[in-house]
Amino acid sequence: MTFSSYLTNLIIPYNLCITLVIIGLLLGWFRLRKAGSVIIAAGLLWALAWSLPATSLWAGGALEHRYPHLPPEQSPMADAIVVLGGNTANGRANWFLPYDKDTAVVRVDTAAQLYLAGRAPKVLLSGGALEGDVSEARGMAHAIRQQGVPETALILENASRTTYENATLTEDQLKARGIGKVLLVTSALHMPRAMAAFSKQGVEVIAAPAPPQIVAPADGSLPLWLPDQRTFDASRSILKEYAGLFVYWLRGWV
Repeated sequence: MTFSSYLTNLIIPYNLCITLVIIGLLLGWFRLRKAGSVIIAAGLLWALAWSLPATSLWAGGALEHRYPHLPPEQSPMADAIVVLGGNTANGRANWFLPYDKDTAVVRVDTAAQLYLAGRAPKVLLSGGALEGDVSEARGMAHAIRQQGVPETALILENASRTTYENATLTEDQLKARGIGKVLLVTSALHMPRAMAAFSKQGVEVIAAPAPPQIVAPADGSLPLWLPDQRTFDASRSILKEYAGLFVYWLRGWV
């Protein structure tokens, strides 16, 4: 693992906690016990905070609610639907509940519903191969055809690996086909960064997010102020979005 990739992995609360604890212990070893204790406490508190469902509901909800989800029939009309590759929280309908394939909602589901509701005549699928030689776009194309979207309606962008590349490479495809206004489909959590990146490229884009996932279970079964392992593991996605927005801003991509 390179140093830069290690720094990237510090987004994961567990990794940052362990790193701060080790630094604190080293400072204590060199007789800087007060500073070491403060750093250790900071690491433990950081991990505790991100294990609480209340933290995810606050920080993640702030991103998810920026662009509200609408039923397909209430969404605006456009020239095309653009779907970004990715699978936030494994498509769980609810961030805090176990995965259930019968209730899982992935981005192509939202795109298929929009197409079948007549919101746009074309669907552009954007996403390169993260591993192997099959792109995310091809995988999404297979899935969306199973839901009744015809091959003739599909456009594939098979090279992008980041949200920035989604925006730049998709813009090329749209311009080549004279497509103007698009409905942008991605997870509700990812939508603020995606909208900013596409708008920066000059694309006339309307947010059409998948349903929000970071919502408290309706039955009240989840204590919001008690640590939860599933919440702790998933919190990296929230931190990734905030870090991504900051980095994209620094690079002038949003």
